[in-house]
Amino acid sequence: MTQRFAKRTLLGMSLILLACFTGWLSLYGGPSGKADAQTGGSLPVKKTVTAIEFGARGDGATDDTAALQRLVDSQAGEIRLTRGTYRITKTIVIDLDRVGPTSIVADGTARVVMAGAGPAFHFVGTHGGTASPKTVKPEVWERQRTPMIDGIEIVGAHPQAVGIEATGTMQAIFSRVTVREALHGIHLTKRNRNVIVSECQLYHNRGIGLFMDGLNLHQVNVSNSHISYNDQGGIVVRDSEIRNLHIGTCDIEANMSPDTEPTANILIDTTNGSVREGAIVGCTIQHSHDAPNSANIRFIGRSREVANKVGHFAISDNALSDVAVNIDLQYARGVTITGNTLWKAFAQNLRVVGSSNIVVGPNLFDRNPDYRPHDSPNGLLFRDCHDCTLTGLHVNNTLAAPAGILLDQCHWFNVTGCTILDCDNAGLWLKNCEQTRVSDCLIRDTRVGVTESISLRITNGKSLQVTDNLLDGRKVTD
Repeated sequence: MTQRFAKRTLLGMSLILLACFTGWLSLYGGPSGKADAQTGGSLPVKKTVTAIEFGARGDGATDDTAALQRLVDSQAGEIRLTRGTYRITKTIVIDLDRVGPTSIVADGTARVVMAGAGPAFHFVGTHGGTASPKTVKPEVWERQRTPMIDGIEIVGAHPQAVGIEATGTMQAIFSRVTVREALHGIHLTKRNRNVIVSECQLYHNRGIGLFMDGLNLHQVNVSNSHISYNDQGGIVVRDSEIRNLHIGTCDIEANMSPDTEPTANILIDTTNGSVREGAIVGCTIQHSHDAPNSANIRFIGRSREVANKVGHFAISDNALSDVAVNIDLQYARGVTITGNTLWKAFAQNLRVVGSSNIVVGPNLFDRNPDYRPHDSPNGLLFRDCHDCTLTGLHVNNTLAAPAGILLDQCHWFNVTGCTILDCDNAGLWLKNCEQTRVSDCLIRDTRVGVTESISLRITNGKSLQVTDNLLDGRKVTD
C-alpha cells in the first residue's frame, strides 16, 4: 500500500513539474514562442524557409512574384533566397506591422530581376517617432524592428524599376546589396529613422544610387560602399529634413551623364528642406568632367539671406578630382573642410558662394603632371561670403584662373599660413573685399618663362590688414 502511494505521488509531482516547464518554455522562448523584452508578448518562432519551398523557381524565366509575396506574408521572418535568378514583375511589399520582423538574405548567389515598375522590395513601417527610444511605440519594437536585406543582387529590367524602397522604418539595414541597371538603387522616402547602408554596390543605374527624397530622417550611415556610374547622381538629397548624415570610406565615381540635369556625386539640395549635422570622410570621389556643371560634393542652400539650411558638416580626408568643381558650396553655413587632396578641377577646386562660417584648413590643391589633360584651372573662389577662415592651404599651379585664390566681395575673412605656388595671373586676389586679414602666407611663382608675376593683387579694398607675408612677385593695388 505504501509503495503504491509513493508511486502515485511521484507520478503526480512529475506531471506538475512538466506542466510548469511547458509554461516556462511558452513564456520565455520555447517551441511555442519567444518573450519580447519590451512588451512580454510573443511572436511565433519560424524555421528558416527558402523561396523554393514556397513555389519560386529561380530559373530567370518564371514569374516568381506571387511565390515571394506568399513567403513574405507567411511571417517566416528570415527569408532566404538560394542560388538562382528570381524574376518578379511587381513590388514585393513587406508590411512590417502585419508580417513582423523580416529579413531577406542570401550569400551573394541570388539575383532578383525586377521586370516591373517600382521597387523590387518595399519595406513599409509605421514608425512616426524620432530616433529617441522613448518615442518608439511597443508594436514597432515587437513587429517592425531592424528590417534587413543582405547579400542580394537586384537588376532592373524595366525603365521604372527601383532596387529597394523604405518608408516608416526603424533601424533598417541594407548590406552587401548590389543594384544595377535600375532607375534608382536605394530610395528612402517619407519618414525613417536610424538607417545603415553598408558594403553595397549601387552601380550603373539610370537615376540615382542612393536617393533620399521627400524624407524626414535622423541618423543615416553610408559606409564602405561603391556608388558609381549612376546617371543622375551618386548620393542625392532633395526636399528632405535630414540630421546626422555620415558618408565614410566609400568610392563614389562618375555619377553624372552629359545628358542629365546638373547633379553631383554627392548632392545635398535644401532649396526646400534642411540637411545639417554630418560628415563626408575618407572617400574617393571622382569624375565626370564632361557633364555640365558637374561637382564631386555640392551643397545648395536656400539663399544668401537664409544660408543656414545646409551646414554643420565636416568634409575631411577625401580624394577628389576630375569634375568641373570639386567642392561647391552655395548658401551654406558652418562647414569645415580639412585634410583633403583635390586636383583636376575644370572650373574650380573649391567654389563657395553666399556662405558664412566656412573654415578651410590644411588641404592640398595640387596639379600632378601624370594626370591628363593638363588644362584644368584648379582655382579657388569665394564670392559674396563672410566670416570665414582659410588657414594652412597649399595651392599649386592653377592655370588660366583669375588667381590661385580669389576672394570677391567678401568681408571678415582671416587668411593665414597659406602656401600659394606658381599660379597664373595672381597668387591671391582680394577683389572688393572689406575687413579682411592676410598674414604669414608664402606666395611665389618661379616657373620657367614667367618674367614678372603678381603674388598679391588688391582691388577696391577697404579695412584690409596685410602683414608678415613672404611674396616672391609683385603686390599690385588697383
